[in-house]
Amino acid sequence: MKVSDLIVKALENEGVEYIFGLPGEENLDLLESIRTSEKITFILVRHEQGAGFMAATYGRLTGKAGVCMSTLGPGATNLVTTAAYAQLGAMPMVMLTGQKPIKASKQGKFQIIDVVEMMQPLTKFTKQITHGAHAPATIREAFRLAQEERPGAVHIEIPEDIAQETVDTPRLFDVVDYRIPDASNETLKQAAHVIKYAKKPLLLIGASANRKRASKALENFVNALGILFFNTQMGKGIIDERNPNYLGTAALSDHDFVHEAVDNADLIINVGHDTIEKPPFFMETDDDRKVIHINYFAAEIDALYFPHLNVIGDIAGSINSLTELLKPVAKSWHNDFFLKVKHNVNSHLKKYEEDDRFPILPQRLVNVVRHTLPDDGIVTLDNGIYKIWFARNYPAYKQNSLILDNALATMGAGLPSAIMAKLLYPNKKVISVNGDGGFMMNSQEIETAIRLKLDLVVIILNDSAYGMIEWKQEDEGFTSYGLTYKNPDFVTYAESFGATGHRPNSVEHFNEILTEALNAKGIHIIDLAVDYSLNHKILNVLIKEFSNNLEKK
Repeated sequence: MKVSDLIVKALENEGVEYIFGLPGEENLDLLESIRTSEKITFILVRHEQGAGFMAATYGRLTGKAGVCMSTLGPGATNLVTTAAYAQLGAMPMVMLTGQKPIKASKQGKFQIIDVVEMMQPLTKFTKQITHGAHAPATIREAFRLAQEERPGAVHIEIPEDIAQETVDTPRLFDVVDYRIPDASNETLKQAAHVIKYAKKPLLLIGASANRKRASKALENFVNALGILFFNTQMGKGIIDERNPNYLGTAALSDHDFVHEAVDNADLIINVGHDTIEKPPFFMETDDDRKVIHINYFAAEIDALYFPHLNVIGDIAGSINSLTELLKPVAKSWHNDFFLKVKHNVNSHLKKYEEDDRFPILPQRLVNVVRHTLPDDGIVTLDNGIYKIWFARNYPAYKQNSLILDNALATMGAGLPSAIMAKLLYPNKKVISVNGDGGFMMNSQEIETAIRLKLDLVVIILNDSAYGMIEWKQEDEGFTSYGLTYKNPDFVTYAESFGATGHRPNSVEHFNEILTEALNAKGIHIIDLAVDYSLNHKILNVLIKEFSNNLEKK
């Protein structure tokens, strides 16, 4: 059997449905083998970043490794950002890159860089296939590592001449499932003891708890014990945020309203957060507050995070066990202050929800999107200041209904992520929210979305600037400089691809357009003027003043 055919058989054996890629001459044999596959669909993209972001999002939403493909050299270097995106964000992804023949190449060092070495610090596993018979074992190992906790990126390099070889006795390897062991009974009893004697405990939910079994276990835990919870940005929606025990989202690291509750807790039960995602709170060496770390892996200790107890094992199993241990002694926690904070949070979040000034305030945008989308609708965010507003103000009702990245926090991922979400869930409404800067980084994937005949709404928040950095620049007292630019006519730009472009002139007009676009066919791109003038006042000044006043009361 030809090695490229054997590689595709091994990928089929792993359950691969899609390969996203931009191939080159070095992987034409592999491309031909994919063409003849009855199980795998190849999706051509317009930039390797698009392929990587789509594959990573597939991994994030399914738990199965997404697969992307590029050629050697510049094709492989274009996957570097997406490798870091998947690795830091714990998204299982397999990258396949081509390479010149390794036995008898006649092109010298043309386009050749050491891609395997380049991928070393960015992946869990990187390897060149040097013998065709080894390909199935390499692929099985790559998928195993990509998908096991903590998930991440892996890389396989396939030289052109190896792909063209034949293997006389090909074999595939069984896909052996694995189960993470449960935490020890002794550790669980110790954790239950600490929780039992706490007076003001809070539950923190982070990205690693975003598993179906863990979500159900956490919901039961909260409802059975009446414990209040908050989440990280990447933990949104793991429990329905309409739950009366939900306090809010730690969209900032400190000095936000929810931190008043965090600072007054005597115990933080941290489920599924590690410091790769931007920390939702800081620990201090003289802090009396205890922290229990519940995760698939032990806490990595640093100056900001050094928990007092690790409960390591299957998260769902750990939470279910703690629920059973604590239910007989469930008690009324000292939640009065926390509930006061919750009331203040809710009052603050509602302040600009109905403000109809135009250009639109980001808080108003969030309100319109939430009221327009059904409960199971999906929002994918690129990276910008609006991400903070969505994290704080957007109540997520379902798992994976607000898809954002707070680990690498790269721009350019929002549109490819939305394309992947719509491919996986064609019957759900999907909105991609992007800043004008992030949108232009991978806007060429509009063509990919149109070619795939997707129904998708893309909102571009147009302020002709890198708004997040402007906000930071103002907070640090610098003069506004170096962050503004001129955008294209986004309506004309959309129409040049064959998409439908819209430019609202009021909040009411935007609401009408968004409702119509969500129920229409094809790609709809909304050029929405946004007003960020209150960012500094609210996020840098008023929050801190309010927090100080609350502490004194």
